[in-house]
Amino acid sequence: MPHSKLPAAFFQRANVLTIARNLLGKHLCTCIDGVVTAGRVVETEAYRHKGDDSLTMHLQRKRHQAQGLHVPGGTAYVYTVYNRYALFNIATHDAAHPDAVLIRAIEPTVGIEEMLRRRGLAEAKRALTAGPGVMSQALGITPALTGLPVTGEVLWFEDHGEEVAEAEVVASPRVGLEYAGPEAAGLPWRFRLRDSKWTSPAK
Repeated sequence: MPHSKLPAAFFQRANVLTIARNLLGKHLCTCIDGVVTAGRVVETEAYRHKGDDSLTMHLQRKRHQAQGLHVPGGTAYVYTVYNRYALFNIATHDAAHPDAVLIRAIEPTVGIEEMLRRRGLAEAKRALTAGPGVMSQALGITPALTGLPVTGEVLWFEDHGEEVAEAEVVASPRVGLEYAGPEAAGLPWRFRLRDSKWTSPAK
């Protein structure tokens, strides 16, 4: 079956939770300096501008940078935490609704040698791509890619025809959001594949 690239319309739907869930089993691909790397998405998190204090606080704290979310759905939004880790998000819906999906982990499939080189690892193990910061490093994703379409020649997602059943998905609270208060921290908006060994180690 030919692999089809996900169109912008996939990311421009109104429900960011649906998009985050639907991205499980899709393949995230990058072409950096002519080198293609890719992996199967095994973990995501949804962020919604309404009813989600963590995103509200992000929009306030990083007001200038967060303008990168006021864009058409299907646009990359990459920012750095701890001055070190680049987190790859996709803006969803439209410019008036600054929602986003964070890709937290992939199962590496293409360009593994290049991923190992970027990560400084000798062998493909969980630490290669299990976690949003290390995943971005392995795929060559940096904040310089903010604003690029995730339907282009540098960043894109592919549908390989995999159907992910509800029984295969674990929904749980997102990681590291205690600062946003118990309500935001408790929202079950982290989605991962139950049996994947490539999901991030965070509980």
